[in-house]
Amino acid sequence: MQKIIILIHCKDQKAIISTVTNYIASKEGNIIYLDQHVDADENVFFMRLECEFSTKNWDLNALKSDFEQQLAKPLQLTWEIYTQGEKPKMALFVSKYDHCLYDILGRYSSGELPLEIAVIISNHEDLKPIAERFSIPFHFVPFTKEIKEKGEKEQLDLLNQYQIDFIVLARYMQIITPNLIAKYRNNIINIHHSFLPAFPGAKPYHSAFKRGVKIIGATSHYVTEGLDEGPIIEQDIARVSHVNSIEDFIMKGRDLERTVLARAIKLHAERKTMVYDNKTVVFY
Repeated sequence: MQKIIILIHCKDQKAIISTVTNYIASKEGNIIYLDQHVDADENVFFMRLECEFSTKNWDLNALKSDFEQQLAKPLQLTWEIYTQGEKPKMALFVSKYDHCLYDILGRYSSGELPLEIAVIISNHEDLKPIAERFSIPFHFVPFTKEIKEKGEKEQLDLLNQYQIDFIVLARYMQIITPNLIAKYRNNIINIHHSFLPAFPGAKPYHSAFKRGVKIIGATSHYVTEGLDEGPIIEQDIARVSHVNSIEDFIMKGRDLERTVLARAIKLHAERKTMVYDNKTVVFY
């Protein structure tokens, strides 16, 4: 059997589901998963399908071409089709923090993430031994204001060399350039604490501790040119109180960063996220 994933969004209209499902049936396909959502405010329809086809006479390119002519053009669909065995290639950008990197590599090694980690790129050399331990290529690319253009070119060259589909910023402490964002639109994932914008700066947990916050959290989102303002993929929180120290805050925060980032990566790799108008529709 050949399994495919279909993602669709378009203006909401009558009989979209039946039209698409009847089309799959006409191609002797079997739908094993279907979920849909209508954004009533924007009048936009979203749908995700998983389908099985007999390998007899299977031709994915022919199916895509026919789908475009028979459905996409008449219904004005924006669509994507992937084979389920098609693992996206991911690049990890890191700096000096290692907690997210260790977590991602551990999950990857145990087979939890349906993707290929092709390369680790860093603006410091501190984490190179971790990459070597997991047998993943590591490239040191210096990146400062003075050499930003050179650094960007090196990053883009490496991403092309390794044929990268999406990027994960695993506590990468540099601002991503507009050219890189444009090339990987809705394909760069970041993680940060959820205190923003209330507690910006280098020591947000210290600031939050002084204010006596009662929850801390983490947010994973797609990167846009607006700093930390991209479409949100995943979030979580932990409760804290006056009995917790700053060290407790930092520990809980890092735990949240690890788990929230891992969930966001898995959702993206499984083609379960769709972005529209700076919001995400996530099919769990």
